Amino acid sequence: MNSSKNRSQTNHFFYKLILLVLLFTASAKAQIQKVEPPFWYAGMKNPELQIMFYGKNIAQYEASVSNNVTIKNVEKTENPNYVFLTIDTKDIKASELVFSFKMKNKVAFTQKYALKERRANSANRKSYDASDLIYLIMPDRFANGNPKNDSNASLTDKENRKEPSGRHGGDIEGIIKNLDYIASLGATTIWSTPLNEDNDKQHSYHTYAQSDVYKIDPRYGTNEDYVRLSAEMHKKDMKLVMDYVTNHWGITHWMIKDLPAKSWINQFEKYTQTHHRREVITDIHASKLDQEVCIDGWFVPSMPDLNLRNPLVAKYLTQNAIWWIEYANLDGFRVDTYNYSDPTAMANWAKSVTDEYPNFNIVGEIWMHNQAQLAYWQKDSKVGAIQNYNSNLPSVMDFTLQDQIGSVFSEDEPNWDSGLIKFYNNFALDYLYPNPDNILVFAENHDTNRINDVYKYDLAKYKLVMTLLATVRGIPQIYYGSEIGMGGDKSNGDGGIRQDFPGGWIGDKNNAFTKEGRTDLQAKYFDFSSKLFNWRKSNEAVHFGKMTHYIPENNTYVYFRYTDAKTVMVVFNNNAKEQTIKTDRFKENIKNYKSGKDVLTGKSFDLSSEIILEPKSAVILELE
Repeated sequence: MNSSKNRSQTNHFFYKLILLVLLFTASAKAQIQKVEPPFWYAGMKNPELQIMFYGKNIAQYEASVSNNVTIKNVEKTENPNYVFLTIDTKDIKASELVFSFKMKNKVAFTQKYALKERRANSANRKSYDASDLIYLIMPDRFANGNPKNDSNASLTDKENRKEPSGRHGGDIEGIIKNLDYIASLGATTIWSTPLNEDNDKQHSYHTYAQSDVYKIDPRYGTNEDYVRLSAEMHKKDMKLVMDYVTNHWGITHWMIKDLPAKSWINQFEKYTQTHHRREVITDIHASKLDQEVCIDGWFVPSMPDLNLRNPLVAKYLTQNAIWWIEYANLDGFRVDTYNYSDPTAMANWAKSVTDEYPNFNIVGEIWMHNQAQLAYWQKDSKVGAIQNYNSNLPSVMDFTLQDQIGSVFSEDEPNWDSGLIKFYNNFALDYLYPNPDNILVFAENHDTNRINDVYKYDLAKYKLVMTLLATVRGIPQIYYGSEIGMGGDKSNGDGGIRQDFPGGWIGDKNNAFTKEGRTDLQAKYFDFSSKLFNWRKSNEAVHFGKMTHYIPENNTYVYFRYTDAKTVMVVFNNNAKEQTIKTDRFKENIKNYKSGKDVLTGKSFDLSSEIILEPKSAVILELE
């Protein structure tokens, strides 16, 4: 009888224990809804790690951590659903940590947290530079590699290819399947517009209004797919650049719906939009009000403006950027709306990233229209130093050159300030840049008019544009589809310049990804582009060589790119008529070279007296 009673009591004890374990597990799962970063890496240069724990009233618990790890700081905000723990990971090897959350000295729940091993030599990864050609992709419009993920039940905006501003279904798999095409063009690097989740009700395909910055949008694929894209590119000696956004998130971001603190975003009494006049940031006469509206005003109503002056926000964005570099093995960043955020906070962000990765290149979108304004934002700028400012930003986008590219080749009759002199004047101001070799040169991107539309689909003018990009200083970037003659009218909305690449979808009339699938006109564009950029790929003179240019005469322009071992001579004729160019003027650079071979046609030019150029044409000569 006692034995039976003992068994009953024992069983009761175990049932109670199991119930407590189940309740404990359920409580832990219910209590912690988000942990960000979701994991981290051992051996980082900066050992301090800020971990955000999110869950109902989580701030009321006292936290501790295993493995002799020190909690250096506990930050609680006015929202009790958040707690930010800063730990010291110095000398902590890759391992699994356990965070315990106590109430009245009793553990209420725990959370495992992984410190992972870094890739070998991760800190010294090589980034993109002037030896690369960047291919800009808008993934939703490039290729649909997996039709099964075109829409997602958890996300509002569904696939609708008939709608120019709708989601069309392009994805990461589509990029992976067409890497050989991109490589055949001579491109070495891919910059994709953002791929993180964007749950806007409409226009979500551009993905600049992100709703989760630790998650790839399911309509593009998974986090693992993004890592696989990076790995497949690296197998082909290609580089992956992430489009990173520091200025804003989307209105549907989960944290915006339950702000950690009012100061997490910039807010005014009434909705206030930025005036976009970023000159006020450096203007010594600017009013404080104008500067505040510029930096703190929202980009659009659907994009809340992040307050990087809040240390928690700044740390969150810094760690998110570093996490993606480590996790996806990235090769660089392009940062959207770079100078819409607080300048000091952005300088600290850029420094934190490049302190961890000294060779890592970051190009900022500084959409301004004079060289002094652009040069101010490049790292170690003497222009910025006038105001004791150093952005720590390695690279900027050359919007002044892009401005000129959109008009020069339609200006047949030169005068004092039109035609090719615009290019000369642009490069004559390169002394303002601390590193002109490390600025991004481009004719177009996903926000501008398509260059083929600008020049009315004139193949000769397209060739002039690409010849310029391939041979001047800086890092060239081209926009998907232009290399097969794609255009599009921006006046009809952004969808007009973000059209689908032909062949990226089942049922497309032709497949321009293949030689056999291209039309005759598409082939002419592609064959020229491929030959030009594959030549550039192996010519060090146009990567980092010096540049000497000569004042344009009669709407012709001559410049040289050269090293001690190699010289390239580039000659433009922007006239509607044939031009004869006397070579004695260029003896300073021609030196003892007797001839030059055109890298595109193989034709040899005698440099002893003159060069004859056809209308609207250019030649690239390797001097012999």
